[in-house]
This record gives sequence, C-alpha cells and structure tokens, in this order.
Amino acid sequence: MSDTTTPGANYRIAILDDPDAIRKQHARMRPIADRPKGTLVVHEIYASIQGESTFAGLPCTFIRLTGCPLRCRWCDTPHSFKEGDPMSIDAILEEVENLSPQLVEVTGGEPLSHPECDELLKRLADTGRKVLLETSGALPIDSVDPRVTIILDMKCPSSGELESNHYPNLAKLKPGDEVKFVMGDRVDFDWSVDLVRKHDLTRQPVLFSPIYGELTHKQLADWIMETGLPIRLQVALHKVIWGPDVRGV
Repeated sequence: MSDTTTPGANYRIAILDDPDAIRKQHARMRPIADRPKGTLVVHEIYASIQGESTFAGLPCTFIRLTGCPLRCRWCDTPHSFKEGDPMSIDAILEEVENLSPQLVEVTGGEPLSHPECDELLKRLADTGRKVLLETSGALPIDSVDPRVTIILDMKCPSSGELESNHYPNLAKLKPGDEVKFVMGDRVDFDWSVDLVRKHDLTRQPVLFSPIYGELTHKQLADWIMETGLPIRLQVALHKVIWGPDVRGV
C-alpha cells in the first residue's frame, strides 16, 4: 500500500495497488465529495459514556463524521457512511461547547478522510479539552496535532480490509496513543499478537475487542492470558449498557 492520498480531491482515501479497490473507495466517498469548502460532513454530535479505550466509563462528547473509504465486514456504524450535514468548524465547536464533558472523541466513519479534520482536532485541543481520535489506520496520521490521543484501529484479516492497513503509522505512535484490534476468530487473534510482538506495540496500551456476537469475551480472555503480554480485553461498554443496536450512545 502507498502512503499517499488522492491529489486534487477534497477527501482522502487509502491508495492501494488494486485499481478496482481505488475505484470502490472513490465511490464510497461521494457522500462528502460535494460539501461546501471548509466544512466537514457531520453525522452526529452527542454526549454519552465512553464505551471503549482506556478512557472507558468517562463522560465524553462524540463527534461522528460521515464517510469512510473502507467497508469492514463487522462495521457497527454503517449509517455513518452516507448520513450527515455539512458544518463549519466554528459550528461544531459551538455544539461541543454546549455539552459538558471535557473529554471529546472525533470518530466516524473515517474522520481523517476529511482533510479539514486536522484543523478540527487542533481547534478542539485549543479549548483545553482532552481530545481523542479514533481512526482506521488506513490513512497516515502524520498531520494529527500531537496533543491528540490517537486510537489506531488496525484491521484484522476477517474485517475484509487487511490490505488497507497503513503500517508506517505504527512507528509514529507517541506515548499515550493506543492500538485497537477488533477480532472474530483465532486467525485474527494470532495475526494481532504477531503484529504486537513484531512492532513492540505494548509500549502503549493495546486493546483487543471481540466482534459482538461472533467471539465471546471469555474465549478472548483465555487467549490473552496465554500470551503473557499486557494486552487489555476491551468490552464495548456502551453495548453492555444500551444494547448493540442503539444509536447515539
């Protein structure tokens, strides 16, 4: 996979060696392609309990951006692929200001598919809030403000998007960033453990999460214990509280 993005477009995609895969990504980004200059297409902004990462359990404001060049088999937010309205950064910040949590997460979709996301993250960090970015890891993280905590969601084999992983990102993670793996079977687990060991990823928090309804927490816990590695079993707390199909939580 190349580490470049599409020149001349107002969105970013992962550039792969397969021309057909590139065409599919361009088609997937049409919902945000014609937005007004300087805006981001926002699917939703809401306050809830953070369900994942080492910040799980804390009140958090979520900014979910529309659009994603990937199509993970197990994606639990497909409604974010197309639904949303263009908003300026000032308008987004005003909505965030009206909500109380001092923890803010920008997610998607794939938030970095909006080039304007870099400026949004910077402006959020300027407010003094703790800012998280959840990104698929398919797009380079070089331009992300260093004050932002990156949660890098590496794609396991069963996701169907293994080839989209941008592996140079792993060397650019800073202290405090986190790496997340969502897995559905032992193949995914073994692949993830190999990657953790190869890149010495336990220098930051490593999160293993089961695909809801496919792999049990108990089975994943047993496998983690076999490794001897300081890997965190991640429970999607919001799904435990409100159920797997409730939106806006």
